[in-house]
Amino acid sequence: MTEYHPCDIPVVILAGGQGTRLREVTERVPKPLVEIGEKPILWHIMKLYSHYGFRRFILCLGYKSWLIKQFFLNYREQVCDFTLELGGEHAPVFHDHNGDEDWSITFVETGLNTMTGGRLWRVQDYIDAPTFMFTYGDGLGSVDIPALLDFHRQEGRVATVTGVRPTSRYGEMRVDGRRAVEFTEKPSSQAHVSGGFFVLEREFFNYLDDDPSLYFERRPLITCASEGELAVYEHEGFWMGMDTPRDFTDLNEMWASGRAPWKLWEWDVPRPGAIAANGGAAAR
Repeated sequence: MTEYHPCDIPVVILAGGQGTRLREVTERVPKPLVEIGEKPILWHIMKLYSHYGFRRFILCLGYKSWLIKQFFLNYREQVCDFTLELGGEHAPVFHDHNGDEDWSITFVETGLNTMTGGRLWRVQDYIDAPTFMFTYGDGLGSVDIPALLDFHRQEGRVATVTGVRPTSRYGEMRVDGRRAVEFTEKPSSQAHVSGGFFVLEREFFNYLDDDPSLYFERRPLITCASEGELAVYEHEGFWMGMDTPRDFTDLNEMWASGRAPWKLWEWDVPRPGAIAANGGAAAR
């Protein structure tokens, strides 16, 4: 039996896209910095992982990458009380620890127009573990990350994707002739879709190459699935991608309500730091 500690497992986050469907806000900042409440969606994703003990993040940067770097370089100044002497070195003296997060963040320039598969390919030298987490910088969910990792180990495949059934934007009717016999407001889809939140073995890089136009979701995942190496972890709880202005509004309303479904770090009990696994793909 081998123990896998979340603090040793890198979390790779795609944070380089242009977010064209949110153009009114992404012309000013990159999509991962679009705020829910007073914090970027990227921060919310990282808080979810860190709630379960993950602390090593690798950000795949592209569009307006400097703004993402700047956010974290100035993070403590944004959230702490401090005194600044405008003589001498102008070094702030902080009065609290509000800006302290047990995070190690690697910022990688993966190209302005590089697609998702190309971005992952370009960070492989920074992934120093046999297993790593991989997700998008614009999706939130109440995903039980340790359970996802346990499932991946039990399946022993090269990749695991979190399958979700998102709620429809429209009410559905069951019709008999000219009469509606049933109406359901915003039902869940019957088909699973990818919710991101992947677990990957290093062997997955065999499905990638250095082509900057390569989409992670196309040839790599399709080939992986066709070879029987893609497992699906079913997540029945909350999940939402921030793809449209309406998504942006809905997520902010959830946060303002004080009970955002993904805010597990406030009311959920974290899992133990060590995750046990029998064999699995990493042992092959």
